[in-house]
Amino acid sequence: MSNLQNKIDFTVLVKVVNANPNGDPLNGNRPRTTYTGQGEISDVCIKRKIRNRFQDMGESLFVQSADRSDDGFSSLSERADKTIINAASKEDYAKQACEKWIDVRTFGQVFAFKGKDKKEGVSVGVRGPVSIHQALSCSPVDINSMQITKSVNGEPSEGKSKDTMGTKHFVEFGLYRVRGSINVQMAEKTGFSEEDAEKLKEALRTLFVNDASAARPDGSMEVVSVYWWKHNNKIGQYSAAKVHDSLKISLKEGTLIPSSIDDYEIELQEFPDLKPEIIQGI
Repeated sequence: MSNLQNKIDFTVLVKVVNANPNGDPLNGNRPRTTYTGQGEISDVCIKRKIRNRFQDMGESLFVQSADRSDDGFSSLSERADKTIINAASKEDYAKQACEKWIDVRTFGQVFAFKGKDKKEGVSVGVRGPVSIHQALSCSPVDINSMQITKSVNGEPSEGKSKDTMGTKHFVEFGLYRVRGSINVQMAEKTGFSEEDAEKLKEALRTLFVNDASAARPDGSMEVVSVYWWKHNNKIGQYSAAKVHDSLKISLKEGTLIPSSIDDYEIELQEFPDLKPEIIQGI
């Protein structure tokens, strides 16, 4: 695999229609919002979806969902203990972990597990080259709630049980923006390669493939486009903040509550020597 030579910044535009993109467990699983009413998707949630896409591509993952485990291990410590057996040092441990698992060399990982005798253990930190911000909607979102009932007995009983009440919450419409960057210096340390960057780009383009659920019906969340800026050097021609801010998104004149992406003006301020690759979502 070829070493990454150029800093990369990226932005992903995501459309949400009647779905809960990221529920907040501390708020009745309502879609996350900021104090100003903007919709929010945590960076952890986005990384989980990227990991799932990597796994669908046939890559080995360290942090796997319990319902998607493909190697028979039931915990992170078991996966680490049974995979990395003979490490000469912490540096060697980190090197083996990065070579084995794409998510470790992408996002980094902290290995802090007790040893077999419960006294000596592993404590190794890996800093990953890919950083991702939490996603924010381009304007405040409206959240609707729906009462639901269960009219089937959960346990054996005489007669019909009382309906069990519940609530589903969803965003009517939202255009979310995901921002991220790839640091070449960190990539050199973890072994994150040009090929890994291409896999990440494809994972972002297909972020919601194989991700349907009751809260996110198939087709309710869609990647509109991916903006992929590849600088001509390792540290970048411009700061990530300037690059991300070059994509201007605003409501069209006269629009108060957006109901589709057509209600937005999307303008790209291009730099003379840095033009993004624009990839349409699947």
